[in-house]
Amino acid sequence: MKLIVGLGNPGVEYQFTPHNAGFLAIDRIADDCGVVVNNRRGRALTAKARVAGEEVLLAKPETFMNLSGLSVAALIQELGLEDVKRDVIVLYDELAFPLGQFRIAERGSANGHNGVKSISGVLGTPDWMRVRIGVGKPALADGREIKAGGRDYLLTPFRKLELAVLDEVLDRVKVAVEVVLTKGVGAAMNEFNRRPEPEDGSAEGK
Repeated sequence: MKLIVGLGNPGVEYQFTPHNAGFLAIDRIADDCGVVVNNRRGRALTAKARVAGEEVLLAKPETFMNLSGLSVAALIQELGLEDVKRDVIVLYDELAFPLGQFRIAERGSANGHNGVKSISGVLGTPDWMRVRIGVGKPALADGREIKAGGRDYLLTPFRKLELAVLDEVLDRVKVAVEVVLTKGVGAAMNEFNRRPEPEDGSAEGK
């Protein structure tokens, strides 16, 4: 069995905030599988499902973001997973990428994300698969980047237009997880981590 965890904060007031992109991704996968994530185990809300032919446990920790690692570690132990690098996928929000993008990685630093710090700290390693869902502000027309302000921004509900963009991204994240399960993380990275090509179709400069 694989463990797929989305990070976020429990509570209706946080449901549609940028910091809950991981929870929303789990809900999208669950909806597609026809299951509801409402069983309590390992300090998380969970649901068993079959994704791309693979038996998985979908999980949304109830520990709040900063203690996500406690829930992830409890679930790993309960499921008897021995190869964390292969059997665990974590979905979470990433300020470094603009809304509308996401990236798959096999390992990485926390980059200021407290949920990621918690998981790597409890597991004793940063080597675990993750899907980083962009929630940052898109660049202006002239290319200048807008820095989204940390905590206040992350805990403020998305606007309607932003939710529409996120909705499309969540569908792609769902497909990316399916590719990880069927073809492996390397194939998924090759398929989904490519930079979008310019509109004229010319290759981007390195």
